[in-house]
Amino acid sequence: MFDALRGELVDIIEWLDGSRDTIVWRFPRYENEIKMGAQLIVRESQIAVFVNEGRIADTYLPGRYELHTQNMPILTSLLGWKYGFDSPFKAEVYFVNTRLFTDLKWGTQNPLMMRDPEFGNVRVRAFGAFALQVVEPRALLVQLAGTDPDFRTDEVEEYLRQLIVSRVSTALSTAGVPVLDLAAHQGDIGASLAVSLSQELAPMGLRIPQFVFENISLPPEVEKALDRRTQQTIAGDLDDYTRFQAAQAIGDAAHNPGSGAGEGLGLGLGMMLGQRAAAGLNAPAPATQAPPPLPQAQWFVGVDGEQRGPFDQAGLSQQAAAGALTGQTLVWRAGMPQWLPAAQVPELAPLLGATPPPLPPQA
Repeated sequence: MFDALRGELVDIIEWLDGSRDTIVWRFPRYENEIKMGAQLIVRESQIAVFVNEGRIADTYLPGRYELHTQNMPILTSLLGWKYGFDSPFKAEVYFVNTRLFTDLKWGTQNPLMMRDPEFGNVRVRAFGAFALQVVEPRALLVQLAGTDPDFRTDEVEEYLRQLIVSRVSTALSTAGVPVLDLAAHQGDIGASLAVSLSQELAPMGLRIPQFVFENISLPPEVEKALDRRTQQTIAGDLDDYTRFQAAQAIGDAAHNPGSGAGEGLGLGLGMMLGQRAAAGLNAPAPATQAPPPLPQAQWFVGVDGEQRGPFDQAGLSQQAAAGALTGQTLVWRAGMPQWLPAAQVPELAPLLGATPPPLPPQA
């Protein structure tokens, strides 16, 4: 009889975490009662929370505890142990993992629009990783985990990704950093995002201590334009490189005067340099070819329920001058999730500012 009774009582409460993604784990008490004087073992990077009939009671930091009414003041009050009874009791025990979860990824499914001083409006993609940590177990249980007996990172990861992408778009647009310099400022932007995201997640008991950009990429057409510009720069330096090679060859020949190669090489180089000098005097200066223009965004305008367009920036300017484009006119371009009034699109502000006001009524 005593063995059967002992089997109905829980005398050791602990959690050995064998996973890498469990945030909250509920101790499987089932119908068993917890024996008064039971051992509670809370390991480093864990916090134990007792819940009675849906109400959060006592919280325990890492350590070893022998459960008595003296170290369970809230639970004692909830159960009505006014005089400190030592009878077994029923309560739910949740272990909350407070270590860093560092294997979480984020990325932009659609390109983000940002304004660049050199290239104008540019679409960029970005991806990276972030770390997640629980800082307030009570808030986490109330706001997110609830009564889930095995709350894992994948249950909150999609929500965090959506929140992160929206904040990344704002951070890149307001950073004031040219797209060609973003790689050098990824660390600063990531640190700023970690702070702002942690403030937003604080009511849920979470924070993001680390936020990392692994890559920020430009659209293929912009990358091709940059490659062409680089090739043109290299082509402009070929003449200097040829002269440098000739000077190196003359120096090498001077160190071998008896080989006969120096005289022949010197004669050949002298003739080549003379020809190049004559050609440089007679040939007209080569015209500098401007780099190809970058593609402009194509806009559509909704007027009286009718779709018009597409228009480039010059076309929109004409529409604004003609009065067909105002702050209330609906506009859309590739990359926007929906039609918006032109006044809500920052990149159209210069066009709307140039739109004359309506004429006053005639007397």
